[in-house]
Amino acid sequence: MTFNAGPVLVSVPATSANLGPGFDALGLALDLRDSLQGAVVSHGLVVEVSGEGADAVARDERNLVVVAMRAAFEALGVDPPGLEVGCINAIPHGRGLGSSAAAIVGGIHLARALVEDGRSRLSDLAAFQLAARLEGHPDNVAAAGFGGLTIAWREDDDFHVAPTQVGPGVRTAAFIPPTPLSTEVARGLLPASVPHADAAADAGRAALLVAALATGWTGKLLAATRDWLHQDYRRSAMPESMQLLDRLRADGHAAVISGAGPTVLVLTDGAGVAAVPSYTPAGWSCRPLEIAADGVRLGPR
Repeated sequence: MTFNAGPVLVSVPATSANLGPGFDALGLALDLRDSLQGAVVSHGLVVEVSGEGADAVARDERNLVVVAMRAAFEALGVDPPGLEVGCINAIPHGRGLGSSAAAIVGGIHLARALVEDGRSRLSDLAAFQLAARLEGHPDNVAAAGFGGLTIAWREDDDFHVAPTQVGPGVRTAAFIPPTPLSTEVARGLLPASVPHADAAADAGRAALLVAALATGWTGKLLAATRDWLHQDYRRSAMPESMQLLDRLRADGHAAVISGAGPTVLVLTDGAGVAAVPSYTPAGWSCRPLEIAADGVRLGPR
């Protein structure tokens, strides 16, 4: 099997998972992209990282992009003699915006592009399923891979995805705090079971949210983003985020915790994007973000 020597470039969008009631199922791609570059070389491993999280990211086989590339090469049945990998990170780390998903999805697609017949041997669906197994859950990697709104689920020991385009007029604004929160810490606060009434209410709002986003029905986003399954249980781990969420929702803005937090995402329209920056807490940033219609793509961002 022949390698494309490269360099190959890919870009991967940030993502927001859950979106309130769509716990571990819904994902939304946001137009803030990490750029990755890879090349097959004669020997060794060189990893260069700049941008977000650069001070804390490993430069060896522990690097998540490299881990994903190795997994993809193994799935393709090849072993490159050496690799050079470069990462320009724009997605904040540990903020609930899918930085690990971007690294995994980007690494898999880098590896696939570096193998001459990689795309025919590893389909987009198979690449997503590999990414979901590496990540442990499918919501962020689905949106990072396919763009737009995605609905992902697990069945028969594998992962599945239904990509959905977002209707016109839907915009987002991300309130990003200065300090990160571990996904493991946030998940550790969730109970083993929830009341049946809460689960039923959450299912109804998740269905409404898919309809509202797919049609651009922004007037229903506040009701559609009401959650009973996870956000309040995590309040102690991110009190500032939950206070901001409470303020925004009390004033009619469809605010949710992005993924495991602590970023707060507002789903809105153009007028809402203009109105919400005044809520920004001291030390935080408010970043308007377009929805990314496409996911991972070859070429620069």
